[in-house]
Amino acid sequence: MNKNNHKTYTLKEATAKMMKFCAYQERCHQEIEKKLIEMRMIPEARQEIIYQLIQENFLNEERFAKSFARGKFNQKKWGKVRIIRELKLRNISRFNIDSALKEISASSYLETFEELSTKKWETTKETDLLKKKKKVADYLFYRGWESDLVYEKLQELKQQEK
Repeated sequence: MNKNNHKTYTLKEATAKMMKFCAYQERCHQEIEKKLIEMRMIPEARQEIIYQLIQENFLNEERFAKSFARGKFNQKKWGKVRIIRELKLRNISRFNIDSALKEISASSYLETFEELSTKKWETTKETDLLKKKKKVADYLFYRGWESDLVYEKLQELKQQEK
């Protein structure tokens, strides 16, 4: 250990550590870069490690984007707006974002939206219809569902309420 109490890594050690990190779950370039900076790797070493991870298919941005989109949609019931925003925050290319969104079938997308919006409407304890609509809309927007879907569904749910 050096005097600052930071472990130092050789190129080989850092590469092996990053391979393990990538093997555990899909990663994006940004996460790897951040991790390597935390490990105090110099820019040239970071570049070399990232290049090797890509060459050996440990790091694949399209695969990451697809896995991310599927996971967030299936597990967290996120809409496309939120998925796109989160992928952009990770500097994922438009091409890979588009590719990732193809992982979600249109039918299961609408089915999930129907279930989520109806369930939220039914469980929202609010007597004032306007306030109830706002609460449900805010919830759906936060989860990243498109505004046209949300407003259309709220109209429908409001009509059923009467």
